Amino acid sequence: MKSAPLKARLARRELTVGSWITLAHPAIAEIMARAGFDWLAVDLEHSVITIREAEELIRVIDLCGVVPLVRLTSHEPDTIKRVMDAGAHGVIAPSVNTRAQAERVVAAVRYPPKGVRGVGLARAQGYGPRFQEYRAWIERNAVVVAMIEHEEAVRNVEEILSCDGIDAYFVGPYDLSASMGLAGKLDHPRVAAALERVRRAGAAAGVPGGIHVVEPDPAQLKKRARQGFRFLAYGVDMRMIDVASRAGLAAVRKR
Repeated sequence: MKSAPLKARLARRELTVGSWITLAHPAIAEIMARAGFDWLAVDLEHSVITIREAEELIRVIDLCGVVPLVRLTSHEPDTIKRVMDAGAHGVIAPSVNTRAQAERVVAAVRYPPKGVRGVGLARAQGYGPRFQEYRAWIERNAVVVAMIEHEEAVRNVEEILSCDGIDAYFVGPYDLSASMGLAGKLDHPRVAAALERVRRAGAAAGVPGGIHVVEPDPAQLKKRARQGFRFLAYGVDMRMIDVASRAGLAAVRKR
């Protein structure tokens, strides 16, 4: 098991940039890993990637020296256990609306006595012989990111971010705006105020924040970095392919 610097970097509030993987082919993961991202998140929530395919993507990302994370479909301990055993260095939990939900996710990542994760032998544990090494590693390096993407989460954000074991938060602006009856209206004053409350809570708690720059736009990435976000997701595999394809074709056809 390689030492993952991401947890320490987040604690130091260093800027880290990752991306989202929704296409299950290992070549996609390898190309993106070799591009220089700090971390890559295998997205189980909004894709058809299976656990078996996730294991292969995690392996490729890890062997390329990049931190593999998994965005979960829920807070279920069984799913968390499986992706961590497959070698994920941490999880991104969707729709964390209460402190109790945050505590549940953290506990599912950790072994007893600090958590509830069942003990098994798989890739993460070197298929058996490195279990003790892995157990010590997980205590130092496992990353848990809480997604704040509902108005209930905004109301409870201070309590959520005070949970021991939450390393960062990640804003889901589209889901947040939808929960407020303002789907996609990210510049609406109510949505802007909610995002500002989350930002202030993160700063007060010393927990770094993240947001997804969905379209691969370097200017927007720089803007979010200037706003203080330290855990930035840049693009997603399908949008990068689509944008590059359309741009090239448009340039040729225009000419």
